[in-house]
Amino acid sequence: MLAGLYRAVEAQTPYGGRSVTFTAVGSTWLKCGARRRTERGEGDQRRAVETLSAEARDDPRLAAGRVLRFGGCDWSIVSVEPLRPGRTQLMLERVR
Repeated sequence: MLAGLYRAVEAQTPYGGRSVTFTAVGSTWLKCGARRRTERGEGDQRRAVETLSAEARDDPRLAAGRVLRFGGCDWSIVSVEPLRPGRTQLMLERVR
C-alpha cells in the first residue's frame, strides 16, 4: 500500500494559540499487519485507539512523530525499529 509521509509544522497564531499544518515529505510503500483496537483514558474520558504494525523499506525520513496518510486515515508513527537489512518495522497509532 502506498502511503504519503507528512511532518507537522507548528506556528503561533496572532492570538497566542498554536496552529498545526502538515507538510508533505514524500511517500513510502507499506506492508501492513493486523489492526488492533483498544481504549485509553480514565472514567468517562475514554478514547478508542487503533494500533497497526507495518513493514517499510529503510528510509531516514521515517521517524517517530511523523504522520503516514493512507486508506483515508492519518496514522502517527510511534516507533521505528530495524527489522532486517534494508527493512524497518513501524508501529503506527490512530486515535478515533
